[in-house]
Amino acid sequence: MDLFVQQFYDGMSDYYHLIFEDWNKSIDWQSMVIDSILKQYGITHEMPILDCACGIGTQTLGLAKLGYHISGSDISKKEIERARKEAKMRKINALFFEADFCMLSDVFDREFRVVIAMDNALPHVIEPHELNKALSSIHTQIEPDGIFITSIRDYDDILKTKPQSPPPYIIQTSLGRRIAFQLWDWQNDIYDFTQYIIIDESDLPKTLKFQCRYRAITRSGLTDALDLAGFQKVEWIMPEKSKFYQPIVIARK
Repeated sequence: MDLFVQQFYDGMSDYYHLIFEDWNKSIDWQSMVIDSILKQYGITHEMPILDCACGIGTQTLGLAKLGYHISGSDISKKEIERARKEAKMRKINALFFEADFCMLSDVFDREFRVVIAMDNALPHVIEPHELNKALSSIHTQIEPDGIFITSIRDYDDILKTKPQSPPPYIIQTSLGRRIAFQLWDWQNDIYDFTQYIIIDESDLPKTLKFQCRYRAITRSGLTDALDLAGFQKVEWIMPEKSKFYQPIVIARK
C-alpha cells in the first residue's frame, strides 16, 4: 500500500479515538454488530480471526473482549503500538502485527477462519490492480469455506453528488467541545481527504490536520473485484438491516 497511507495513520495514532463521541462505547457497539454476523455464519470463539486493518484496535479489542480468538494487523507501526498498549491496559488477550494487507503472506504463514477489514479500509487502495492484489492477499489467508467481512462508505450514493464535506461531528466534553470534520477534493472517482480535529477545551484551542486519499469504490465494482480474487457468494448488508454506519459485504472463500 502507498507510503502516504502509512504516514497518515502514523500521524493519527495518538488522536484517532478523538473522532468518536465515545471510543469505548464504539468499541463495544461495533463488536456487537460484527458478533451478530459471525454467529449467523457459524463462527465460534475458538476459530481464528484476523483484523487486517485494525488501526488502534477498535474492532479487534471489542471482539477479543467478547472472547473471540482474534489477531490484529495494520500497515501503521504507530497504530499497532497504540493497539498493543490499549490491549495491555484493558487486560485483553489479542496479538498485533505490523503488516500491509496487500502482502499478508509476508507476515502470516497460517490461515484464518475469518478476515475482517472494517471502516472503509479497502478504498485506500487507489489503483484497480492494487485492489485485486489486496483482495488476493486476503483470500490467501482465509481457510477453505472461511469468510471475509469488510465495510466501505456508501459510494453509490456519494458519487451522485460528490460532496466536499460530510456533516461534522461536534462532541461536548467535560472541558469544552471537540469538533471533527473532513474536506473532500474530487478528481473523478478519487478524492483527497483532509481530516481536521479541533480541540476546544482551553483558552488555546488546538487544531489537528491529517491528509490522505481514497478511491470511491461502488458496490458492483467491489463485488467484481471480489469475484476476480476468487471469492464466492458475495452478500451486501445495508445499514438499514445491519444498523452499522456503512454498507457491509461478506464473501466466502
